Amino acid sequence: MKSIHTSHGKLALPAFFPDATRAVVRAVDSTDISQTKTPGVLVNTLHLLSEVGEPTIKAYGSVHKFMNWNGHSISDSGGFQVYSLAKAKGQKAAISNEGVTFTLEGKKFLLTPELSIAYQFTLGTDIMVVLDDFTAPEDTPEMALKTVERTLHWAKRSKEEYKKQLRHYRQSVSPKLIAVVQGGAFPEARLACIQGLLKIGFDGFGYGGWPISEDGTFDYKTAELIAKNTPSNYLLYGLGIGKPDDIVGCVKLGYTLFDCVLPTRDGRHGRLYVYNADSIEAIDVTQSGFYSYIALPKEKYRSTKEPVSNACDCYTCTNFSLGYLNHLFKIKDTLAYRLATIHNLRFYSILMENCSSLST
Repeated sequence: MKSIHTSHGKLALPAFFPDATRAVVRAVDSTDISQTKTPGVLVNTLHLLSEVGEPTIKAYGSVHKFMNWNGHSISDSGGFQVYSLAKAKGQKAAISNEGVTFTLEGKKFLLTPELSIAYQFTLGTDIMVVLDDFTAPEDTPEMALKTVERTLHWAKRSKEEYKKQLRHYRQSVSPKLIAVVQGGAFPEARLACIQGLLKIGFDGFGYGGWPISEDGTFDYKTAELIAKNTPSNYLLYGLGIGKPDDIVGCVKLGYTLFDCVLPTRDGRHGRLYVYNADSIEAIDVTQSGFYSYIALPKEKYRSTKEPVSNACDCYTCTNFSLGYLNHLFKIKDTLAYRLATIHNLRFYSILMENCSSLST
């Protein structure tokens, strides 16, 4: 699949969506994002509706209008954030067939599959993700099957709510609906999840769960199992997959959508991604070690007059030197975070351009 159409136009695939958790990609604005040729952003359903509020988003008409973004968008279900927030605070989200009960800012909330979809329609995003029951890395095969059972139960309810919401939908192109494949590292559980989701019917599948193997490497085996058992007309979404070499590997398997906090978070910490090439034309993402990192705060860059990379045409690389960026990070000026983020976002859009020939 080389492209899809959304209410915001044609989306070339594969595509990487940086995290705009609270309707902002930190340190940059919508114009900056667009100029890096980044096609879309991922917004966080839970954070937006708890911090901004449904009435406010409705007043604007969509999250696009709220943040002045004309590109494509993905919204997550909010489920993973519930688990993450609970874990960070030493709490435990209460999970039942009804939904997920959790505490946020001292208030108790119940997130159901229906509410998650309804909230995402309020946001007006182009690609929506259904609520799923996360299979933890430490789960046993029996526990994994239980998460699959609940994931399928929630997926069916999500699809019904999606069809209900479409009756009042005014855009010419319906949002894509992505279901999440759970089951951990257990093939039988993953296959059961895929088969159950196919009976319900979706526009694509997401690689759910924790994608890192026990040895700390990316779990290509599970990624491949999902890809091989997914119809060719389905989107394959690598949820949270963001290391450049992992993205390349997944594109070869058929994955077309990716999101991750890595490029923007790393940029704000002075870690810049660079291609090991002399020009954009010389980039070869099929070669081992096709990229490396620059740690901007290091003293050795203090007087460097060269740009971050000759294999990049971003605003940062065409206007500023490594020495100047080094200075900005030393004095902790906010311009440092903006320029570094711009560069990393362009690195990823160039990565997607180079991966287009690898996709099936």
